[in-house]
Amino acid sequence: MPYHDLSHTLHVFLCAVRLMHGVHISGSRLADNEITMVMMAALMHDIGFVQPRGKETGSGAQYTATHVKRGIEFMLRYIVEQRFPPDFAASLGFIIQSTNYLQPFSAINFPDERTRLLGQIVATADLVGQMSDRAYLEKLLLLYLEFKEAHFGGYRNVHDLLSKTQDFYGSTRKKLDGDFGGIYAKLALHFKDWFGVENNYYMESIEKNIDYLSKITSLSEEKHLSMLKRAGIVEKAETLIAPERLE
Repeated sequence: MPYHDLSHTLHVFLCAVRLMHGVHISGSRLADNEITMVMMAALMHDIGFVQPRGKETGSGAQYTATHVKRGIEFMLRYIVEQRFPPDFAASLGFIIQSTNYLQPFSAINFPDERTRLLGQIVATADLVGQMSDRAYLEKLLLLYLEFKEAHFGGYRNVHDLLSKTQDFYGSTRKKLDGDFGGIYAKLALHFKDWFGVENNYYMESIEKNIDYLSKITSLSEEKHLSMLKRAGIVEKAETLIAPERLE
């Protein structure tokens, strides 16, 4: 996958682990099995993009609308094969479902409040982990390629996606503060306990990304890509698809 790759998964995983630590020391202490399930859900939340061996027909982006359902199906098989406790299956299904941006979080019928909390942790990490990435804005070009392959989102071009990402962040912040209970604030407790600083580096990084995005989108479209210089991602995107189609 151009965007939903191993790097994306590890960003989400690390954010989830740090967030669990913050939640744990805040007083909502997590049991061993809860910690294990959050780590498993973070690692498998996008496994539904993986294509069956011998049936590769694209990058995996064709499963954009169904990847959460496919990921849960994979998880159910994996738990049996690896002999995890059978009761993991029910909880993990709800936790992974929490990352489904096509379904309102409020519509998920969690079996109990603890499972809901674990879902909030993973869903928060999924959003915060990727949007705080230092190269997040550049990686939006790769996300556009996935959306284009999946015929998803109806974006006019990559510039349209860049412009609409500001609105996406606005709706994301409402979700983080609302459905997810503002749990992202507990990341600050992790950094204070681990490094002795009064910072929530994740949210600070997101604000920097969105501020810079505002500068980019205030310019004419022909100048957008020249403002995105990190990690050679623009060049990579242009090798994956003809530049005129990227525009």
